[in-house]
Amino acid sequence: MTHPAIEAGHVAVITGGASGIGFAAARKFLSLGLKVAIADWNEEAIALARQALGPDVLIVRTDVSSRADVEALQQAVFERFGAVHVLMNNAGIGNGGPALGDLDSWQRVIGTNLWGVVNGVQVFVPKMVASGAPGLVINTGSKQGITTPPGDTAYNVSKAGVKVLTEALQHELRGIEGGRIEAKLLIPGFVWTGLTTGDRAEKPAGAWTPGQTIDFMLASIERGDFYILCPDNEVERPTDEKRILWAAGDIVENRPPLSRWHKDYGDAFKDFLQG
Repeated sequence: MTHPAIEAGHVAVITGGASGIGFAAARKFLSLGLKVAIADWNEEAIALARQALGPDVLIVRTDVSSRADVEALQQAVFERFGAVHVLMNNAGIGNGGPALGDLDSWQRVIGTNLWGVVNGVQVFVPKMVASGAPGLVINTGSKQGITTPPGDTAYNVSKAGVKVLTEALQHELRGIEGGRIEAKLLIPGFVWTGLTTGDRAEKPAGAWTPGQTIDFMLASIERGDFYILCPDNEVERPTDEKRILWAAGDIVENRPPLSRWHKDYGDAFKDFLQG
């Protein structure tokens, strides 16, 4: 089996589970015999998910940025299933805007993408640890939280926070004597979801499906990976590795920030990428 927490009869909770990557995870866990609870805010997506997943799945309308909502979700899950073995903090939104952008947009994106994960971790994980059962926490980050391209700065900040939080969480969990809980950071590539659709009606050739992402995630977990760095049909891992190294090199080499997009460093980056 992929991980001792992912076992028939165990319980998986997925935020943002009514569409995209979260929905694909819900379907996969169900196919493996897990009991599934999903949290989502979008009523239309919830209705479609309820129809597709069936009555055995617990669906709780949840605003993950609200601590009270996440606490209500935890209560509903434990009342229905009595335990949680897999927690996937996956809910996410974009379009927060640039550094000098609209405050309300920033608060909306940070609230969902970062505080949603903080709330999920702090509300669910202590009880998972106390149970003594094997457990797995999967937090959905983004490559944009690592290479931080210009544009949607609020989104980048939120996902950078998820990366730091998940690294620290795994460090804390491995220090618990007799602990059986692990944390993982899911770093999707270009995935065809509502977050990336835009005005396009058909999946671009370069994008992966959510199902491909979840299959890769499970294979990575089976290998013991912490950083689940997903490729897609356009970008393979070696390219991602070089982009990440270049971003870190801005500090080490004392280059301007985001030098990959700086007019004076464009050729140097291209040479680095091809080297």
